[in-house]
Amino acid sequence: MIEAVIFDMDGLLIDSEPLWQEAEIKAFRQVNINLSIENCMETTGMRTDEVVDDWYHRRPWKGKSREEITEEIIRRVIVLIREKGHFMPGAKEALSFCEKLDVKMALASSSNYRIIDAVLSKFKLSSQFDVIHSAQEEKFGKPHPGVYISTSNKLGVSPVNCLAIEDSLMGVISAKAARMTCLAVPGTADERFVLADVRLNSLEDLNDGVWKQILSITKNTVE
Repeated sequence: MIEAVIFDMDGLLIDSEPLWQEAEIKAFRQVNINLSIENCMETTGMRTDEVVDDWYHRRPWKGKSREEITEEIIRRVIVLIREKGHFMPGAKEALSFCEKLDVKMALASSSNYRIIDAVLSKFKLSSQFDVIHSAQEEKFGKPHPGVYISTSNKLGVSPVNCLAIEDSLMGVISAKAARMTCLAVPGTADERFVLADVRLNSLEDLNDGVWKQILSITKNTVE
């Protein structure tokens, strides 16, 4: 039985991945690391400080500290969200669809709370969620399950009774490791998304039929 729906944020509700890529490319250029969009996609779904640590271990640099690069990325993303951020197709409708269900709703994001706040403020989403939780509070970000386990604890709902909706592979791994049912909207043909219980091409495809499929999967898993 699904008692709560937990949404990821970046790339799922808002079209922020191009903004993250722009921010990362400009920030890393300051330490002579020239990332491509493809390079940025390798770390999609990870926490910002962990992205910076990952690239530092691959290509150590001198000059600005990892903390300074992390802060620069966060600052740039916030500015870009305010200037250019917009909903992903079907995101508003998906939120409205879940609002009509007898479930709790939460947001579980790898993003820093400052970025989450910028998104919630711009799109007036704060009242949509019973719980808002950032991996900033966790020892490890996605794909570690901590962010989802903590979110379910805050909701007072067992992870096995939660549906996580994700767009990144890191997020799907995190949700499944937390023992949640997972709906993926990957926007890619990556075969690794077979880990998700249900896959959609877009949140525009979320409807009563898909919800019944999710409930059926959950019922069979419990049994």
